[in-house]
Amino acid sequence: MTQQTAGIHHITAFVRDAQANVDFYAGVLGLRLVKKTINFDAPEVYHLYFGDEMGSPGTIITFFPWANSRKGRIGGGQVGITSYVVPVGSRSFWEERLTKFAVPFTKVERFGETYLQFEDRDGLQLEIVEREEGKLSTWAFGGVPVDKAIKGFGGAVLYSTAPTKTAHLLEHVMGLARIGQEGAYARYRSTADIGNVIDVNVTPMAYGAGGAGTVHHIAWRAKDDAEHALWRSHVEQSGYHPTPIVDRQYFNAIYFREEGGILFEIATDPPGFARDEQPGALGEKLMLPSWYEEHRQQIEANLPPIQVRVLEGDEQ
Repeated sequence: MTQQTAGIHHITAFVRDAQANVDFYAGVLGLRLVKKTINFDAPEVYHLYFGDEMGSPGTIITFFPWANSRKGRIGGGQVGITSYVVPVGSRSFWEERLTKFAVPFTKVERFGETYLQFEDRDGLQLEIVEREEGKLSTWAFGGVPVDKAIKGFGGAVLYSTAPTKTAHLLEHVMGLARIGQEGAYARYRSTADIGNVIDVNVTPMAYGAGGAGTVHHIAWRAKDDAEHALWRSHVEQSGYHPTPIVDRQYFNAIYFREEGGILFEIATDPPGFARDEQPGALGEKLMLPSWYEEHRQQIEANLPPIQVRVLEGDEQ
């Protein structure tokens, strides 16, 4: 069976403070909070989704804010760096913006591209890179105009404990093309125009430890439910152990851990985030799955209040 994912669907991480998380990803980075819901397995915790105007696949970063969680350690078996892509010519804007909000950054070169690397308030490693490909964002917020706004993911840097096996999976199971190797990384590319560039360490890396400031999993795209079912069979026939299909309300999901220790998910593009809210109102109300609706009052009372707000310095 030949299968080929278009690229990254979403990336999910752990943080501590919910409001600080909103202030950074909406306030500083200018992303839209497209869904405010709960961790279906731990309803005392938010599940917050940030992306482009509609939360399109390839733009979505999601968070579980656990106020008293331990600090994680980034290392093998994780997404080490989450890459964002911005329009060509906008890097200086982002340098100035990160400086204005006291976010230290460094410039690094990789495969002929210049990256601004920085951390969010919990230490999650991020980077911004300019590329022509990918349509411009239609979402502007605070001090981030549409012509400078993040388009979505540029891709990710995977930290593998067994990079040869991770590389084999990316190429021969997930269907990415190997581009080449430069220094410490090998590069792979999928077919979409965002969320499509994956770099993998070529030397085995020691395991990290999960917790605030680390990625929990990376999700890959399946175009619909029919293809998703094929993906599950394909992954299982390739020697991995996928979960049953799980309904996540806004997509269906399967999960499996690859041999380099990274938790992979395959998620369907539909139905998307407008299935239970109007497009103009995404992220404004706490949305609960039907089986939790009767507990809404208790759930809301246990969650800290959050708001999307224009940060001081962006106010006119």
